[in-house]
Amino acid sequence: MTYKKTLLITGGAGFIGSHVVRHFVKKYPEYKIVNLDKLTYAGNLLNLIDVEPEENYMFERGDITDKDYLKGLFGEHQFDGVIHLAAESHVDRSISSPDDFVQTNIVGTVNLIAACLSIWGSDFDGKLFYQVSTDEVYGSLGDDGYFTESTPYDPKSPYSASKASADHLVRAYSHTFKIPVILSNCSNNYGPFQFPEKLIPLMINNIKKEIPLPVYGDGSNVRDWLWVEDHVKAIDLIFHEGKTRETYNIGGNSEWKNIDLVMEICRIMDEKLNRPQNFSQGLIQFVEDRKGHDKRYAINTQKIETQLGWKAEMSFSKGLEKTIDWYLENTDWLEKVTSGAYQEYYQEHYKI
Repeated sequence: MTYKKTLLITGGAGFIGSHVVRHFVKKYPEYKIVNLDKLTYAGNLLNLIDVEPEENYMFERGDITDKDYLKGLFGEHQFDGVIHLAAESHVDRSISSPDDFVQTNIVGTVNLIAACLSIWGSDFDGKLFYQVSTDEVYGSLGDDGYFTESTPYDPKSPYSASKASADHLVRAYSHTFKIPVILSNCSNNYGPFQFPEKLIPLMINNIKKEIPLPVYGDGSNVRDWLWVEDHVKAIDLIFHEGKTRETYNIGGNSEWKNIDLVMEICRIMDEKLNRPQNFSQGLIQFVEDRKGHDKRYAINTQKIETQLGWKAEMSFSKGLEKTIDWYLENTDWLEKVTSGAYQEYYQEHYKI
């Protein structure tokens, strides 16, 4: 079959990436979608069982820090576009192992855009490199104000610094070599298939097991929460209708203090598990604050709303309940992820 476009989605077995892959495979059967993932601890092919049989889907296991591998991959598929989501993304891990973040998030991104340049040359018609980034590159807000696309970068953690570096390099390649690029910066995503080191699935899993719920500091840090499928719709819209060399901020307009969110999860879980009222709140334990913990993130979404017509559709209350229901209904997935057994799926499925 001849496809209209061949797209590379990196990190497509991860949380956000798997939702992006599923969306593009199902919505655009005229596109060939190649999912490139290294399958580290957060990459899980169980997230994509439903799209594996699709003719326009292909999985490649590989490492974006491997230049020679990318050269062969790009030569074989002649990609028309790249949606780049592959990244080390957990702040705590970046504090303990910053080198991994430098390699994947900075070196890997440069390798990818350089590979694009090598196959596209100076013919950029119909081509696009889409860098998916984070609001954390902007630093930390006080009690007031919002991040906009013109907010100066001021990263505070090794994770956010590595993403900021990658963003700068993508823009530099675009300026120097004229590669068409687009960037987006999103707030905290939540929803099904998120690895349970992140706040919401961590609390759901710990409440289910009746083990302590660790909350950093006094729990007053504020995050803006974005339903992952709303994010995916924004990515689709930006990829197809966004202006090249522009940046779009994607937020959920749902700010919560960490402690308030944890208490809300406790309340909903107690109801769903038929536990006594306030039972799970007794599991909350305040722990030593994260080093350099950013106080508040909040995004102004006016640009993407006015220019592209996107708006977050899912209310946080409904999205949180849907997320909790998914984890409670998919205990097998959760058990495999927390035990590490999910990593066996690749060997079993691909026989290597």
